[in-house]
Amino acid sequence: MTKLEHLFSPIQIGTMTVKNRIKMSAMGIHYPDLVNKDGSYTERGIQYFIERAKGGVGLITTGAMQVQNHFEADHDGTTISNAGQAYIDGMRPLTEGVHKYGAKIVTQLTAGTGRQNPVWLSDASDPIGPSDGLPNVWVPSIKHRALTIDEIRTYYIEGFRTGAVVAKEAGFDGVEIHAVHEGYLLDQFAIKSMNNRTDEFGGSVENRLRFCKEIIDAIHESCGEDYPVLMRYSVVSKMKGFNDGALPGEEYAEFGRDYEDSIEVAKYLEKIGYAALDVDNGTYDSWFWSHPPVYMPEYCNLEDVAFIKPYLNIPVFCAGKMADPEVCDKAIADGKIDGIGVARIVLADPNWSKKAEEGRKEDIKPCIGCHIGCLGRLFQGKRMGCAINPECCAEIEYNDKLTTAPKKIVIIGGGIAGMEAAIRFSKKGHIVDLYEKSNELGGAFVAASSMSFKKEDRHLLQWYEAQLKESDVTVHMNTSVTKELLESLDFDEIVVATGAIPNVLSGIEGIENVEIINAIDALRGNKAVGNKVVVIGGGLTGIEMTYDMVLSGKTVDVIEMKESILGMDVVCSANAQMLNQIIKYYKIPVHLGASIVRFEKDKVVYAVNGEEKEIECDTIIASIGYKPNTALYDTLKEVYGDKVHLIGDSKQVSNLLGATWSAAELVNTL
Repeated sequence: MTKLEHLFSPIQIGTMTVKNRIKMSAMGIHYPDLVNKDGSYTERGIQYFIERAKGGVGLITTGAMQVQNHFEADHDGTTISNAGQAYIDGMRPLTEGVHKYGAKIVTQLTAGTGRQNPVWLSDASDPIGPSDGLPNVWVPSIKHRALTIDEIRTYYIEGFRTGAVVAKEAGFDGVEIHAVHEGYLLDQFAIKSMNNRTDEFGGSVENRLRFCKEIIDAIHESCGEDYPVLMRYSVVSKMKGFNDGALPGEEYAEFGRDYEDSIEVAKYLEKIGYAALDVDNGTYDSWFWSHPPVYMPEYCNLEDVAFIKPYLNIPVFCAGKMADPEVCDKAIADGKIDGIGVARIVLADPNWSKKAEEGRKEDIKPCIGCHIGCLGRLFQGKRMGCAINPECCAEIEYNDKLTTAPKKIVIIGGGIAGMEAAIRFSKKGHIVDLYEKSNELGGAFVAASSMSFKKEDRHLLQWYEAQLKESDVTVHMNTSVTKELLESLDFDEIVVATGAIPNVLSGIEGIENVEIINAIDALRGNKAVGNKVVVIGGGLTGIEMTYDMVLSGKTVDVIEMKESILGMDVVCSANAQMLNQIIKYYKIPVHLGASIVRFEKDKVVYAVNGEEKEIECDTIIASIGYKPNTALYDTLKEVYGDKVHLIGDSKQVSNLLGATWSAAELVNTL
């Protein structure tokens, strides 16, 4: 790995010198375990940030804090403007703790959501926005009204002023304004198609950005001209219309901010005093650009950010799947950007920066863009975390402290849960033997990672294998664990991680005359898949594999018995939104509310509302879920009792988060 001299060179943001070009972009951690009622962070929340500073990030941005409590306030009405001394005292351990590791820290102040207000989480009795009649993103039938000039200045501008003063007193090195980005309230004011005001806050670029100008003027007036104020910014909106986002490479007419408008907007933000821009693309109507899921290409925003940089003299940071530190370093060296914004990658591995600087790129645990632990949990009202890093937002609960009483651990199953448990047990000083019955590690995740767009999933498997090789774990491949084998071993604990087995279709007329392939066999290439396919089951796996087959040129129909696809509460809206756009763009037939009536030669007959229809095909794939494989566990439990433990899908069928978290929890408590 080459020396990353550009990524790890200092950068000046106004009067603030940052030791490297790595900015941890803001992510909300709104949950009582992490945030106090006054808006400051609990010890758990503080340690979450300090761990990233310790891991080498140069500049940390905390999650957005509301500046006013008249509209869209938190449930308890707390904002940075009314939090007072309790907030200042509560945040000082954070700012001081981050500074100890040579990092800088800014807090993000927000004007709120406007038409993006999640109406199920907050009061929607008076939905506000820049203009009358804007549809709510989540419930378009709800229309927003225009804020008055007096409301803008009384509740928002003064809120930003007070909030910045409080932030400065708490030790923050600056503030970041949220945001002319992602379609939030300030962005709605800035975008012509969402701002039809005829007063001083509408019309020209200067008027549409008057809100932003009065914010920074108020902050500089109260905190000094030398107090850095950054802005979160999106180059283009990637919108075809309301609730209609454009896919990468799709030709479309921009409904939101386009290149031409973006040049004017960005230059004006610099002119009025913003010290740096943290940049990506998109709005909630095209949310997969702002929070790119696994289906988005790497560095998806880089070229758009590189487009805007020549028009500016202030630092420009690029966010969005900036995963490979060598690629990031080259982008800076080539003058495309000044720095990078990282978010989920430092959830997955808080030491990303340190490992990159030390030339240990292969040791970085990769983010896979699943959004299960971060955004997915946040929108479920749960504590934010990470599917592949159980310690994220739980740093004070986990440690690698060596045990004083090493145990001999037998782990059965080399899938993700088994490997996670083995590595963690070994780090604590236990003696670990991992048994895998096949000739490869990874379990069901090998099939899941086989799809063309899941490069980082494959990278994750490589990471696990490399970590096992470097550990003291003894791995036994091609070895089935039996009662007889266990009788010959000396052990203290048995961990069963035998995964799940596919559900099987049955009881349907003609099923005995056709071959039905399960999803794993299809993905692994164990069974040949033709060119005209029917996928039974519109869950996440069914839809993802359908997309992958369509990319390879196959024709695929999806039959789903429910009235909607995906069917998993943990599928983040950004991922689901992009999959739905993909279905529309590729014109993939998805038959909802459909039940299989019978199978005929080269044909599937199904019914919707009692009407029979048929699809000709040469391959039928069943993707109808899984059930825990507990046969071995049940047998061993009878013999060894409490010495036997169950983790992963063999305990409860879920997802990657269920595998890693159950493994980590067992290691932490055993």
